[in-house]
Amino acid sequence: MIFTKACCSFLWTYLVIGACFAFRCYADANQTSTLVVDVSDSGRQIPDTLFGIFFEEINHAGTGGLWEELVNNRGFEAGGTRVPSSIAPWTVVGKEPAIFLETELSSCFEHNKVALKIDVQCDKCPSDGVGVSNPGFWGMNIVEGKKYKVVFFVKSKGALEMTVSFRETEGGRILASSNIIASASEVSNWKRMETTLEADASSSDSSLYLTTTKKGVIWLDQVSAMPVDTYKGHGFRSDLVNMLIDLKPAFLRFPGGCFIEGQRLRNAFRWKNSVGPWEQRPGHFGDVWSYWTDDGFGYFEGLQLAEDIGARPLWVFNSGISHTEEIDTKDITPFVQESLDGIEFARGAASSKWGSLRASMGHPDPFDLKYVAVGNEDCQKKNYQGNYLAFYKAIKAAYPDIQIVSNCDASSKPLNHPADIYDYHTYPKEYETMFNNADVFDKTPRNGPKAFVSEYALIGEQAKQGTLLGAVSEAGFLIGLERNSDHVIMASYAPLFVNANDRKWNPDAIVFSSNQVYGTPSYWVQFMFRESNGATLLKSQLQTPHPNSVAASAIICKNSQTYLKIKVANVGKSPINLKISLKGIESSEATKATKTVLTSADASDGNSFANPTKIVPKRNPHTSAGKEINDILPPVSFTVFDLLIRRP
Repeated sequence: MIFTKACCSFLWTYLVIGACFAFRCYADANQTSTLVVDVSDSGRQIPDTLFGIFFEEINHAGTGGLWEELVNNRGFEAGGTRVPSSIAPWTVVGKEPAIFLETELSSCFEHNKVALKIDVQCDKCPSDGVGVSNPGFWGMNIVEGKKYKVVFFVKSKGALEMTVSFRETEGGRILASSNIIASASEVSNWKRMETTLEADASSSDSSLYLTTTKKGVIWLDQVSAMPVDTYKGHGFRSDLVNMLIDLKPAFLRFPGGCFIEGQRLRNAFRWKNSVGPWEQRPGHFGDVWSYWTDDGFGYFEGLQLAEDIGARPLWVFNSGISHTEEIDTKDITPFVQESLDGIEFARGAASSKWGSLRASMGHPDPFDLKYVAVGNEDCQKKNYQGNYLAFYKAIKAAYPDIQIVSNCDASSKPLNHPADIYDYHTYPKEYETMFNNADVFDKTPRNGPKAFVSEYALIGEQAKQGTLLGAVSEAGFLIGLERNSDHVIMASYAPLFVNANDRKWNPDAIVFSSNQVYGTPSYWVQFMFRESNGATLLKSQLQTPHPNSVAASAIICKNSQTYLKIKVANVGKSPINLKISLKGIESSEATKATKTVLTSADASDGNSFANPTKIVPKRNPHTSAGKEINDILPPVSFTVFDLLIRRP
C-alpha cells in the first residue's frame, strides 16, 4: 500500500496520540502502590496465640475422618434403642433362610444396650460364609502391608468359628483375613476378641466382613477396626494430623460450634459420655449436622490432639442452651458442675476423682487447659447471660487462671458482664466485605476483654468449595487482625475439615476422602500466616490508589536467623505495581530475598482430588534484596516477601 505525504503525516500523528493514550491507560491501571516499612522500629509483639485452628464434628470431620475408626456404627446404636432397629450401614452377607439378623437390647454394656443377633440356619453354608459387613465411611482404605487391629465383643450358643476379613467392595477380593475360633464355654457369655490383620493388597473402597460357615446363633457388639499406625498411636489419621501440624497452630478450639449445642439438648455433646473405654461410650446423634457419632473422638481425644500438635486446648462446653431449648438460670447448677468436673478431668491431679479417670486412660499428667468458652453463638438467647455468669463465677472461684470466653461480641460496644475474651464470628458472602472487615477492630476500645475471632470464612457463590478469590479476601482480613493484634489475641478459620462425601458446609480448609487429602486455597493462606504467632509487628504505611483491594503488613520473625516478612494481598482484578521501601536498614543488611505467591489465572479456581496442588504457594528467589523492592502483584493474589536480615 502507498500513502501520500499528507496521509503519512496524519497517520503518524494518530499513532502517536493513540500510543500516548494507551500508555496513559496502562499507567492509570497500574499506578504504583508504596509500602514504607520502618525496620528500625522496635515494633509490637504479636500474641503467640494469634493463629490457631477450630475443630468441630461437622462434615464427618472426626467420625470417618480425623479419628481413624474404620467401622461406621460400631455398636449398632445409630438406629435407636427401640428394637428391632436399623443397623445401617451394616448389611447382611448371605440370604434368608440361610441367615436372619435382628437387634436386641442384650448387650453387656450399660450405656449402649443394643446388640446384633445373627441366627445362622444353613446346614451347608456358602464356602465364603454368611454374616455381616460394614463399608465404613464411604469405603475403608486398606493398604497393602499395613496392619489393622480388629476388636469385637461376641457370645454364641455354641462353639465359634468366625472369619474376620477386609474385602474389596466391588468384586469381593479378600485383602486380609483372620480366623477366630473359640469353644462353647469360652463364648457362652460376652467375650472380647482381638485380631490383627495384615493386608496383602490395597483398595480404597473396602468393607469389613465377619462371617461363619457354622450353623448356630451369634451375638455381636462394639466392633472396631483401626490401623495400627495411627498418629503417635493415639487413634488419629496421620495424613490429616500432618496437615494441621504444618499450620503451626497456637491453639485448638474444640469440639464445636453448633455440635456442642444440638438442636435439642438431649443431642448436645456432653463430655462425660465421651470419655472412658471406647466400648462403654453411648455415642449420640448430632442432630445439627444429622449424623450419628460413636464419640470415639471425645473430650480426652481433643485434649490429646492439642498436645500432640503442640497447640493450647480451648474447650467449648454447653451453656445449658441448644438451638431450640434453654435451661433456666435457676436450674443451671448441674451444667456448671459438669464444666468444673471437665476442667478437673483435664487439669486435676491423678488422685482426684476426674483426674484419676484421665490417668486411667493413659495420661497421668494434667493437660495444659487454660482457656474455656461458655457456649457457642448463644449471646442473644434469653438465658445466656444469667447462665454465663453462673459458669464464670464458679470457674473463677475454683480456677482463677482460666481464661473464659463469652459468646457476646464487644467489637463495637462494651460487654455488660465480666469476661477475659469475647467471641467474634464472621461469614460474609461478598469478597469485598470479607476483605474490608480488616478494619472491624480498628476503633474497638483496648481496655476491655480481648477478641477471639473463632470462626471466619468467605461463604456463598464466590467461595464455592474453596476459591482463590475467597482465600485472598481472607488474607486481607487476617492482615487486619495482625494490625489489631494488640486487641485480637486469637483467630481460627471454620470449618477445618470436610469429608468430600458429606459436605454439610462449604467451603472448608481441608478436604479428604478415605485415602486422599488436599488443602483449599484458604488452607494455604493460613499456611502463609503460620510464622506470625509471637513475631514482631513493624510500623508500616501503605499508600495506594486501591485502598479497597490492597492490604499489607510487615513482621520480624526470629529463629536461628532474622527474617523480615512482608505480606501483601491484592483482591483486585488488575495487577498492581508495588514499591517497598525499608527505613532504618542498610542495603547490605538485607542479604537474601524470596517471594512466595498464591495465585491463579482464574480467581474462581480451587483445588480438587484430581488437581490437589493447582493453587498452592510458589516460592522463588527475588532479584532485589536491598532497601527497595519493586514488584508487580498479580490480580487476585497473596504475596509474601522474605528478606534475610543480617545486622552488623
